[in-house]
Amino acid sequence: MIVNVGGRTDIANYYSEWLMNRINEGFAYSRNPLFPNNVSKVSLNPKDVDCLMFCSKNYKPILKYMKQINENYKIICHYTITAYGKYVEPNVPSIDESIRTLIELSNIVGKEKVLWRYDPILLTDKYTVKKHLETFEYMAKKIAPYVQRCIFSFVEIYKKLEYNMPEIIPFTAKDKIMILDGIGKIAKKYNLYIQTCGTDENYEEYGIHVSGCTTPEILEKANGVKYKNIIGKGMRKGCHCIPSRDIGAYDTCLNGCKYCYANKKPELAKENLKFHDRKSPLLLGNIKETNKITIAKANSFILKEKGEQISLFKL
Repeated sequence: MIVNVGGRTDIANYYSEWLMNRINEGFAYSRNPLFPNNVSKVSLNPKDVDCLMFCSKNYKPILKYMKQINENYKIICHYTITAYGKYVEPNVPSIDESIRTLIELSNIVGKEKVLWRYDPILLTDKYTVKKHLETFEYMAKKIAPYVQRCIFSFVEIYKKLEYNMPEIIPFTAKDKIMILDGIGKIAKKYNLYIQTCGTDENYEEYGIHVSGCTTPEILEKANGVKYKNIIGKGMRKGCHCIPSRDIGAYDTCLNGCKYCYANKKPELAKENLKFHDRKSPLLLGNIKETNKITIAKANSFILKEKGEQISLFKL
């Protein structure tokens, strides 16, 4: 079982104390976002967790725990650092501060467990193709020695985004080609493995690999074990990722990013913060008598550990 601690909200940044309480108790509850009366009990016993999958824009609050976590779990750490300033990402640290934290994280857990995300790429009057390429090169020069690879994607224009960021300029075919060509050349210059996420488009001609952000291959490279080649069901088109269990909750991320898909509106996350109890097994609120609790199946996706022969019964 892959446990996702960053898909619905930035747990590493805002809820690290809660996460450590859950790790110490060995489980977490996760409320179904579509059917909130249904709650899953997710084991956090290291024997049941094939990988703890982090995704954050600021690992600084959880750095003090990462050595302990890395020693007890197989992990992968997605670190999102983009070109955008406070207007687009109000509560995200500056580029240079983020890079310093990424380097600290890499030194603790190892570069093979850190993935730099430069996404989503979007265009405005301020964030032009030229601005993106200049900023990407500035970052790549500093970050490349400390990460396994870089993952990027083009923004998807959905209804909520049209409302939150009306200033977004749609990509033209020429815009995309300039970005692909530029990013591909910069990645090659700094010996940085570069790949897409959430698309079936082939950009190999630009030196850009087509993949998912959390594939068996990426997890194998990070943790030195063989994972089953499974792709999650019900994922968005173009997703090539291994399935995971998310223990977070929507409308709880305080980063305030204007392009965010996980918050209906930034104000709601602030309102929901008063329902967070770091001692509760749920990230938001507490269990109610009417809740239906089921034990999440901890099916393993690992084919073999280091030095272990693959069993026919696991295939």
